[in-house]
Formats: sequence, C-alpha cells, structure tokens
Amino acid sequence: MFAYVVRRFLNLVPTFIGATILAFLVAQLVPGDFLQQRALEPNVRPETIERLRQQFGLDLPWTVQYIRWFGSLLQGDLGLSFSSNQPVTNLIAAPIRNSMVLVIMSIVLLYVMAVPLGVYTAVRQYSLADQSISALAYFGLAIPNFFFAQILILGLFTLRTFTRETFGYNELLLPVAQMTSSNALDWPWYRQAWDVFVHALMPTFVIATSGIAGFTRVLRAQMIEYLSSDFIRTARAKGLGERSVTYKHALRPAVIPFVAGIGGLLPVLIGGAGLVEVVVSWPGITPTLLEAISRQDIYVVLGLVVVTTFLLMIGNLLSDLLLSVVDPRIRYD
Repeated sequence: MFAYVVRRFLNLVPTFIGATILAFLVAQLVPGDFLQQRALEPNVRPETIERLRQQFGLDLPWTVQYIRWFGSLLQGDLGLSFSSNQPVTNLIAAPIRNSMVLVIMSIVLLYVMAVPLGVYTAVRQYSLADQSISALAYFGLAIPNFFFAQILILGLFTLRTFTRETFGYNELLLPVAQMTSSNALDWPWYRQAWDVFVHALMPTFVIATSGIAGFTRVLRAQMIEYLSSDFIRTARAKGLGERSVTYKHALRPAVIPFVAGIGGLLPVLIGGAGLVEVVVSWPGITPTLLEAISRQDIYVVLGLVVVTTFLLMIGNLLSDLLLSVVDPRIRYD
C-alpha cells in the first residue's frame, strides 16, 4: 500500500505541473493586466507604472514569469498580490478556511442524509414516502443553489414577519448573511465557534441540497439492483435478518460509486459554495476570486487554482484508498 501511495504521488507531479502551466497560460492570454488599469488613473505617473511592471516582472516573457512563479511555489510562496502588495498565501488563507467550513459541513450533511434516504426509498420502493422523496430530489437537482438560497432567505424573513405579528418575536430563525455576528469578537471562543456554526447552517444546507438529491437517487438505484441479486436471495435463504441483508450485504457494494466520487467532491462543493457565498455575503473563496479577476490580480487567481487542483488530486488518491476498504476485492500492491 505504501509503495502504491508513493507511485501515485509521483504520477501526480506531471499532472500538477501541467495544470499550473495551463492556468498560467490562460491568465496571460487575458487582454491587458493589472497595471494597465492603474495607468488609467489620473494620479498615477507613467514612470510609476514602468517601475511596478519591472518590480512584478510583467515586462518579462510569460515563460520566464512562470518559471519564477513555480520556483517560488515549490518553496511555499504563491507570489505577491498586485492590488494589495501582500503575499498571496496570507491573502487567500482566510477565505479558504472560511469556505472549508461550509464544505466540511456540507460533506457531513451530504452523507448523513443521502445514505439513509437512499436506503429507505430502495426498501420501500414506489411507496408514498419513496415518491415524495423522489419529488424533492428532482427539485433539489433542478433548482440552482444560489436561487434556492434567495428563496430560503425570503422564507426566513416572511417567517419573522409572521412571528412578530403573531407572537411579538422579532428574530430570524437562522442568520442569513455574514459569517459571524457584529459583536462576535467580544465573545469567548466557544461562543464564537457556535456563532459561526449557526451562521453556516443555512448556506450549508443549500450547498448540500443538489448533492443529497443526486446521491439519494444513485444509491436508491444501486440498492434496488443489489437487493434483487442472487447473493441477496442466498443470504435471505440462509435465514439472515432483513436488516443485516440490507445494511451489511446490499449497502456495502452499493456505496462504491459514492466512494469513487470522493475525488471530485471537494472541488465540486467548493465550486457549489461559490455563488451561495456571494448571496449570503460569506467571506470565502468565490468573493475573493471574483475580486481578483476583476482587478486582474493573476497571482491571487493562480493561488486559488493551485489549491483547488491540489484538493482534486488528494481527493482522487483518497477515493482510491477508500475503495480498497469498501471493496475487499481491490488491492493495491
């Protein structure tokens, strides 16, 4: 197993280099740069623009710029932000951490809800509960998550209006904007952590909705197929209980597609969190990325691309290792 992991890491090196070259080339193909925008400002002198161009190395060929940037990347340095003149690592650390709060909570919610719902609908095929859950799943797959977030925000404000007029209670059931309360810095750390958790509940549910819907439908189909298989009939003929047959014999092979999909789960969820972060004003990756793109701050954009690529590669490796745990027939030598 250790030799396989080492080989996989070595195979990921050219993939990572190719991805960074492609991202750097695309960034260079965009017309103009950050300094051309600065040159349009009336209080910026041409000499200042030329000095900054030399300082950031923008006067060099893109190949030389890439080699310099990749050399710094190998040392853990993602370069300097053009707009703030700060290290990119410091600039994107907080947004990545904030987005990972939503991503991790979404992954937990995804599996906690999708697996029981998929099993339940499979063993109660064509029942009223199965049809209801299927209808909700189609709704979750069809509606864009950013639009669903706006619907929930409107619903929470409508509910507050109702409770205020009926019971005199004028608080929202859940926060709908920002990551923390305005006075959270004055609270103890455990209360701050709880405040972040409460603020993350609504966007987490929105982000996980489409994943829950899709995984529930896939698991339902897998479970129905395995429950009608010969080895399941054999297990029942041996006198095993229905619970053991369902969860021990049918569920284990049915979750293999889930495990195989872990590789792309982190980048997909981060991408899915994107517009939701904008809607709820969550200080995550997407607002930072959009601001960097608007300013043509390419090293900030490349830093976020590097993080996403790294998560994708680590996720693929993790899914391969977990497959050997779920399916004993798979062995890596």
